[in-house]
Amino acid sequence: MSTKIYDCLKTISEKIIENKDFLTDLDREIGDADHGVNMARGFQAVIEKVPEDEADIGAALKKTGMVLLSTVGGASGPLYGTAFMDAGKVLAGKTELTGADFGASLAAAIEGIKKRGHAEKGEKTMLDALIPAYDALSEKLSGGTDFSEALDTACQAANEGIEYTKTIAATKGRASYLGDRSIGHQDPGATSLTIILETIRDFLK
Repeated sequence: MSTKIYDCLKTISEKIIENKDFLTDLDREIGDADHGVNMARGFQAVIEKVPEDEADIGAALKKTGMVLLSTVGGASGPLYGTAFMDAGKVLAGKTELTGADFGASLAAAIEGIKKRGHAEKGEKTMLDALIPAYDALSEKLSGGTDFSEALDTACQAANEGIEYTKTIAATKGRASYLGDRSIGHQDPGATSLTIILETIRDFLK
């Protein structure tokens, strides 16, 4: 019988695969037209390689990160791989997840992405969705809001982050070659990140 964390990862994988063409179309506008294809390949491998009976959330996320690192091409592999592995480190040994745990895992993912990608918020990357989501989640949780509602607010902030990426020029990755011509297009990485967050929210509900 599969564990809850495996089922969650499987649901994320299915959602990314379902959105493969959408993500690739977004990337065609400002990148290499391979984000959806690469992400779908990576998450297909996650379904196959993460043990179904793994109950340790940290171990499952660490394994996910390692799989993504080795199977997702381009910049996304190292960034998503690092994000999942660093999130897994702070959740090592846990079999249940609290709001505070989830917040800590997002914080670790953000720091990992910043270091690996030498990126900051405002450069038209996945951080433009992830950092606002983390900030919104933290603010709600510290105010006593329950995890489920805080996660709703986080997803809303991530979607606002996607909209924000349309208004700025890319300064990182292939999209940066376009300069101001990248304005008007939403960032594929911010989009795939938001899909993952929304899938986690829906799964936990």
